[in-house]
Amino acid sequence: MHVTRRTVLAGTAAAAALTALPAAQATAATTGGTPAYRWRNAVIGGTGFVTGVLFHPTVRGLAYARTDIGGAYRWDERSARWTPLTDHLGWDDWNLLGVEALAVDPAHPNRLYLALGTYAQSWAGNGAVLRSEDRGATWTRTDLTVKLGGNEDGRGTGERLLVDPRDSDTLWLGTRHDGLLKSTDRGATWAAADGFPATPSASGQGVTLLVAAGRILYAGWGDSDGTAGSVNLYRTADGGTTWEAVPGQPTGTSAKVPVRVAYDCHTRELYVTYANAPGPNNQADGSVHKLATTSGKWTDVTPVKPAGSDTFGYGGAAVDARRPGTVVVSTNNRWSAVDTLYRTTNGGRTWTSLKDSAVLDVSETPFLTFGGDEAKFGWWIQAVAVDPYDSKHIVFGTGATLYGTRDLKHWAPQIRGLEETSVRQLISPPTGEAHLISGLGDVGVMYHERLTASPSRGMASNPVFGTVTGLAQAAAKPSYVVRTGWGDHGNGACSNDGGKSWVPFAAQPALAKDAPGPIATNTDGSVLLWTFVHWDGTKYPAQRSTDNGATWSEVSSFPKGATPLADPADPTRFYAYDTDTGTLFASTDSGLTFTGRASGLPAGDSQFQLAAAPGRSGDLWLSTKWNGLYRSTDGGASFTGLTSCWASYTLAFGRAADGAGYPAVYQVGATEAITAVYRSDDGAKSWVRVNDDQHQWGWIGATIAADPRLYGRVYVATNGRGIQYGEPV
Repeated sequence: MHVTRRTVLAGTAAAAALTALPAAQATAATTGGTPAYRWRNAVIGGTGFVTGVLFHPTVRGLAYARTDIGGAYRWDERSARWTPLTDHLGWDDWNLLGVEALAVDPAHPNRLYLALGTYAQSWAGNGAVLRSEDRGATWTRTDLTVKLGGNEDGRGTGERLLVDPRDSDTLWLGTRHDGLLKSTDRGATWAAADGFPATPSASGQGVTLLVAAGRILYAGWGDSDGTAGSVNLYRTADGGTTWEAVPGQPTGTSAKVPVRVAYDCHTRELYVTYANAPGPNNQADGSVHKLATTSGKWTDVTPVKPAGSDTFGYGGAAVDARRPGTVVVSTNNRWSAVDTLYRTTNGGRTWTSLKDSAVLDVSETPFLTFGGDEAKFGWWIQAVAVDPYDSKHIVFGTGATLYGTRDLKHWAPQIRGLEETSVRQLISPPTGEAHLISGLGDVGVMYHERLTASPSRGMASNPVFGTVTGLAQAAAKPSYVVRTGWGDHGNGACSNDGGKSWVPFAAQPALAKDAPGPIATNTDGSVLLWTFVHWDGTKYPAQRSTDNGATWSEVSSFPKGATPLADPADPTRFYAYDTDTGTLFASTDSGLTFTGRASGLPAGDSQFQLAAAPGRSGDLWLSTKWNGLYRSTDGGASFTGLTSCWASYTLAFGRAADGAGYPAVYQVGATEAITAVYRSDDGAKSWVRVNDDQHQWGWIGATIAADPRLYGRVYVATNGRGIQYGEPV
């Protein structure tokens, strides 16, 4: 491993390169004894797309859930909680946090299988299969030679993974672009299934679902064009030696893509939901059909056909194992009339919409009102399950939660323990009720008055944001907080009570609507700096306000697209790091003008953060992905490379250790081979790792925050496992 460090001189790119840290010295720098930490989620409750739920058919109270970017979970009926099963996947395995499919073995209740892979793009790694003999407590892994797409279109279809009912050692895996795979050694090795007739497409859905109906296997094919004679469902009766198109199957746009399937073993009927697209987006037509597997007769049992402005597809499908002919299906992408579940007790002759009589209780997760007066029944419903031991226990996943009922009328989130938020911004205030304020993907800003319960105020409103792009607090006036993000009724707001309530900026630059970026406020809250970056990467000049957002003026000398940073002690100072040129810019006139200071810093680094040590003017730290840490004690006039780590992704400062003269420093970075969460009590001379191999959460490079009031507590932003916080025990 080659590591270089340099001292950066003011105003010049010429700098002296320092030697690489020897491996033995690097080890010594981190071996001060790993402290014992307890890690928990800051509770929000779901917030992401639950793409699959599966009750075990032979074990009461046992169920599993999968998500598109947040891993898999096991349901514990006694504690009424979900247990995360894939938190051990680390930085290098970030692409495996998306779960393409899961499978259980009815004959061996402790066996569980996961097919993992978030993206099937060229820049993403290959998929993997995890197999467990203890319900996900421990795993054995097989890396695949193909890619899976747990967060791509079609992620709510399935299941694409199946244990063969003829032989528990045989597994089947449907892929998007590589056809059907088969394993005969319980998932240890995989090969293409000989004889499967469909030809994979580089851009299609491939195999969307697999199901066993008795001893016959069915495979849904998502690359049909829907025309007469096209095939969307195949079957084999001889264990995969030969496959055939199922005769008489439906065609047309409403039956183009088979989304979900459920088999009623009492009536020997197969129920298939269809849509004109794989979903969860872009579905405008759909249908439900059932196949009598003994006679081969197909029947259209669609509850309501999409028509006019009421466009949607069909998604989830589940049968009641205790009541023949009782089936539940869901609509999907039905925005005008809102998605619903339809339930039949007579094999699809008549249906009842469960939404029409539903009483929703979201008091445990208030964010589900999305800043409005009440929650909606559901959206993006492609995961539906009926408890095989309780006919009235139905659950369904949405884009933000998992609803459950025990009486077919009263519904509430059944989500405890399942946290899937993609976290973008974190602040730990020095005073006040809340120890944490968070800026999130899709669900805005939240004020965490308690870490063990979902924020009682839900999403910050006035205005409501979807994804947050900026969150900042005035260091000397912590009651003043500002936020920016993607909103339908404004893109910036301020709070004068520490983040409890908000007021939109009186005005905003025109760029804010299409390119809202990070924001900063100086230490007394008298100046705002707002930067703008379009989703396509185009960068624009920053805008400045001295009247709390009533008027704005362009700061032409600010480096376009950079993230502004306020000095924590001097209200006249701001900073910005221009990664395009590797130059630190500073302002000493409250953000009116910026001038270049230190240059020769790492240019073009794909990830970096500029941070300021609390309570100290001009004490700046620069963390970089490829070059580690740099520090300046003269307001950015010069920087010195630190040799205690070789990669640093994000940095934060917290309460100092007893007797220490400098705040505790935390980072997501690498001091040796592994990327992890580290703490330093001696100004980054040495580090101790504070997470462990069972608590890694994939990619955690967005941001971290440390508590200025509680030594040792650190908050870690994940990209699908919510906010993790750790503290010494």
